[in-house]
Amino acid sequence: MMKNDNRTWFLKGLRDGIPISLGYLAVSFTLGIAAKNAGFTPFQAMITSLTNNASAGQFAGFTLIAAGAGYLELAVMELVANARYLLMSCAMSQKLAPETSVFHRLLVSFDVTDEIFGVSMSVPGKLNPFYTYGLIAIAAPGWASGTYLGVLMGNLLPVNMVRALSVGLYGMFLAVIIPPARKSRILAVVILISMAVSFAFTRLPLISTLSTGTRTILLTVLIAGGAAVLFPVKEEQAV
Repeated sequence: MMKNDNRTWFLKGLRDGIPISLGYLAVSFTLGIAAKNAGFTPFQAMITSLTNNASAGQFAGFTLIAAGAGYLELAVMELVANARYLLMSCAMSQKLAPETSVFHRLLVSFDVTDEIFGVSMSVPGKLNPFYTYGLIAIAAPGWASGTYLGVLMGNLLPVNMVRALSVGLYGMFLAVIIPPARKSRILAVVILISMAVSFAFTRLPLISTLSTGTRTILLTVLIAGGAAVLFPVKEEQAV
């Protein structure tokens, strides 16, 4: 990888990560409130978000801590809540060029969130790890800062206002999926099916009782596997 090329990709990642960072700043505000209820100081909550950027996993963790749960129960819950990142990491490893070193793969794996994964995977061709570094460099501080502010002053805002702050992430997701969906009718159909099945999963008697992470894994395997079988993409098309 050429240094100038890496710098270009890193700066592009910083630019593309701005919406993610702003969305994180808003969403993690509510996380900060949960951290405060669990007895965390603003600094402790911020460090937690910097080292464990896991969204649902953090919410579950703070809830269990507030309830006085033990370490084993906390570990099992985190494993279940964050299991979907295993699939995301496997998919992302295939997006990286074969010559990408283990060192860079480990650095990229540090912060594979839903949003960073989605934006990284939407890059045409193989993924330069410095692009993901750029995303992380601006997104992670946004998540940590929002958590800090949530602990510090979250309870001062009306509940409805705090909930409304999370709308920004939905707008970002639309910005990620709409452009490629407009270019591919197959992709557009797969996205619509994913939305419909995801909604059904929240209503079906047995599946709706599963954790969000488990439902995400089932949905990913079902939709991605079905699309791969019905609409295979040749290697030259993927890169």
